[in-house]
Amino acid sequence: MREYLLTAVVAAAVTYLLTPVARRIALRWGAMTEVRDRDVHAIPTPRLGGLAMMGGFAAALLVANSLPFLGPRLLNRDILAVLSGAALICALGVIDDRYELDAVTKLAGQVLAAGVMVLQGVQMLFLPLGGLAPSPTDDIPGAVVLGPLEGSVLTILLIVVTVNAVNFVDGLDGLAAGIVAIAATAFFAFSYLLTVEEGLLRATTAGIVAAALVGVCVGFLPHNFSPARVFMGDSGSMLIGLLLATTTITLTGSVNPNDIGTDIAPALVPLLLPIAVMVVPFLDVVLAIVRRLLAGRSPFAPDKQHLHHRLLERGHSHARAVLVMYLWSAVLAFGAIAVAFDGGTTAKVVSLVVVSVVALLVTMNIPRLRRSEGTFTGLRRGRIR
Repeated sequence: MREYLLTAVVAAAVTYLLTPVARRIALRWGAMTEVRDRDVHAIPTPRLGGLAMMGGFAAALLVANSLPFLGPRLLNRDILAVLSGAALICALGVIDDRYELDAVTKLAGQVLAAGVMVLQGVQMLFLPLGGLAPSPTDDIPGAVVLGPLEGSVLTILLIVVTVNAVNFVDGLDGLAAGIVAIAATAFFAFSYLLTVEEGLLRATTAGIVAAALVGVCVGFLPHNFSPARVFMGDSGSMLIGLLLATTTITLTGSVNPNDIGTDIAPALVPLLLPIAVMVVPFLDVVLAIVRRLLAGRSPFAPDKQHLHHRLLERGHSHARAVLVMYLWSAVLAFGAIAVAFDGGTTAKVVSLVVVSVVALLVTMNIPRLRRSEGTFTGLRRGRIR
């Protein structure tokens, strides 16, 4: 655990220190996010934050690979595959941040980055669907073993969908970095608890990538939270989306369903957790596509009707809308983990219901809560005066 923590700290520190450098490069290159009708920032803001995030991630992997516990147990092939895919998609994002690529070109670049990782062996090997479908082989009963073609297609599809979901949700200061940090934290907690409970090898590529991803996002947030001094841009949003998908892919490639006993819930979590964590941005993507198609527009045409825009319309401040999105991501992510281990006991179900009701009340931003908050703020300011 200490070496995982060190990996996250290195990622956070390097990202934090490199972000001002990336900001200066963006200013010099003219990689700026201009103010548009659908945007919520008031002044042009530099992007290219993904350069700093890529630097932090690479530094974390180098450190992890040299540690006495993690290093000897990691597959250098997997590390190189993840690094090459991350570097490719970050480079694609840098070009887009500077020159505004069209949607088809970006999609092709995303598929290329995912394909490079697949060619180096990073892909899903099975679907843990015990009891739902027969296994093609007796080697892994209770799971659907994927052939090279099926595994490659599903891996690329998962990466591309996750990359675009994170890209869609990157609409408020600190939103994408915070949600992905929560997702990566939840996934690391799940993968580590799984290895502890089942007596498996605790040093995994999935754990390393998740720990480094947490550090990268946490290190970038001080520069990006409202009011942001720099945006991560597509170079950052696509990068962390790819890394989030990679945690799922590498875990399903390293954990055998036979090793986790008869309870299928922990085996399903690697597939369900990203969906649970990213259900908000995934829902946003689906609603945006349907909304634009019904209006006779391109599904890639921008608008100002995303979920975070609707929270602002309900009266939430910029920062509070971001925190509401954080809250829902945490409820879904850690709720999925709690149910996976030891099942959905009555206490867990009741706790999840209570937390969900509280989150719903906060999301609705009901007038009584707003008046109470305003009164409290006024009293506090009165004391200060």
